[in-house]
Amino acid sequence: MAPFDLDACIQQLLRKQLLHEALLREICEKTKEVLMRESNVVHVSAPVTVVGDIHGQFYDLIEIFRIGGYAPNTNYLFLGDYVDRGLFSVETISLLTCLKLRYPDRVQLIRGNHESRAVTQTYGFYTECVRKYGSSHVWTYFTDMFDFLTLSVVIDDRIFCVHGGLSPSIHSIDQIKVVDRFREIPHEGPMADLVWSDPDPEKEDFAISPRGAGYTFGSGVVHKFLDQNRMSHILRAHQLCMEGYASLFDKHLSTVWSAPNYCYRCGNSASILEVGPGGSMYFNVFDAAPENERDGPSQQAAQNASGRVRLLIPDHCSDRFEWSFINGSYQNTSCRLPIPGRECMGLTDASPVIVLAIVIRCVSL
Repeated sequence: MAPFDLDACIQQLLRKQLLHEALLREICEKTKEVLMRESNVVHVSAPVTVVGDIHGQFYDLIEIFRIGGYAPNTNYLFLGDYVDRGLFSVETISLLTCLKLRYPDRVQLIRGNHESRAVTQTYGFYTECVRKYGSSHVWTYFTDMFDFLTLSVVIDDRIFCVHGGLSPSIHSIDQIKVVDRFREIPHEGPMADLVWSDPDPEKEDFAISPRGAGYTFGSGVVHKFLDQNRMSHILRAHQLCMEGYASLFDKHLSTVWSAPNYCYRCGNSASILEVGPGGSMYFNVFDAAPENERDGPSQQAAQNASGRVRLLIPDHCSDRFEWSFINGSYQNTSCRLPIPGRECMGLTDASPVIVLAIVIRCVSL
């Protein structure tokens, strides 16, 4: 492969300028070589800044660097879900990949449930790659690289970090080390559980997850896992927190959420978690970057307006819905979260959705 200037690539991406397809192919291949050498459980030392879900909200990623500092001056641990739903997944994952390749010991990338071929074909990353590059090649480069991402990180031998949560199949950190991670995320099993599971403050043990993958788990599970592994805390992402973060189980588990105004409509705050020497933790809360007002979905919708009534559904939803123009409502019984951000509107899976008498029915997941 021809040599390339990573610093120049990073600066180009910070200006929100796409890299050439051939260059991204080389970067992904080189990054796979770096990731392949990492364990399923990467050990790092504080200080480190922990970042939750980003979901293609590129300007908010830049805001994170503004308030938290840029690598390599700040050590970063990203907890997954870099793509989908936001408008700039390509720019987001391109920048994070370049930073990982440039500073492999100072930037850690954990795999989330959206770092998956199946999920990204449904929730936007695939469509965005085709729209911006004219083919699915870039999507293939990145999703192949996703298979190499680590599953967890341990900070100072005391804080266990994962995207989703715990698994009934995993009792010790050593069991995570032997999981075959170099593949697409399966539908079930310990690897799926690590990226899909959620804590439930009303439960004590494991239970079936309403997501259809992974499990919910309660305080008994958390305390047992921490005791058996001599850990003090679990850090994870995966769930929207309106205040930017949440702490459960006597503050032994924390959720970090780093996508403010999620899907450009939720109005939530976001946070990054600064872990200091000795295990100190500070949630640095922030709001959406001002650039979203200039280059967000409302501006794109205005540019696309052509004098006709349009239902503003993000591109990544359009091929997953069947539109019925009728007077009435549709009782959704077949699909979870068919509209990204529906949780912001207080809707459940069974909530009727009425928009200008246009009913949206999810035809596949």
